[in-house]
Amino acid sequence: MARFVLETIVAAGPAEVFRVSLDPGLHVRSMSRYGETMVEPPAGGVFTEGSTVTWRARHFGIPFRLRSVVFDIDPPRGFSDRQIAGPFGAFLHEHRFDEHPAGTLMRDTVTFRSPFGPLGRFVDAVFLRAYMRRLIAQRNEVLVAEIDDPGRSLSA
Repeated sequence: MARFVLETIVAAGPAEVFRVSLDPGLHVRSMSRYGETMVEPPAGGVFTEGSTVTWRARHFGIPFRLRSVVFDIDPPRGFSDRQIAGPFGAFLHEHRFDEHPAGTLMRDTVTFRSPFGPLGRFVDAVFLRAYMRRLIAQRNEVLVAEIDDPGRSLSA
């Protein structure tokens, strides 16, 4: 399994960062350059324990659908989401929020496995891990910008 950890400092308290991170619209806004949309949004429009969502996106010129479930919600410390259907052999994203002198240390731990056995492991090691890390970093940049913008409009 491929794995990476990305740490981002956010100038807001853990409760605020946690709340913004559970906004499905944040994900859509952060992945707009890939045409990512929610095909089936979570019931009620926000992520809660057991929420499912289906995403559609285009990466490497290939259209994808990914259905995920949100679980282990522990306000304001964290939550996780994992793929239940989609292009990966397995995909888990753990979101953790710890107090930090500058606000919150947001820690994303992503573990995934591409399909296709040895070929998939090769792609993960040589290319996909770095690509996925960039995607999460882009998402975090949007999150930080929205928290820094007092006029932001969040869907959560």
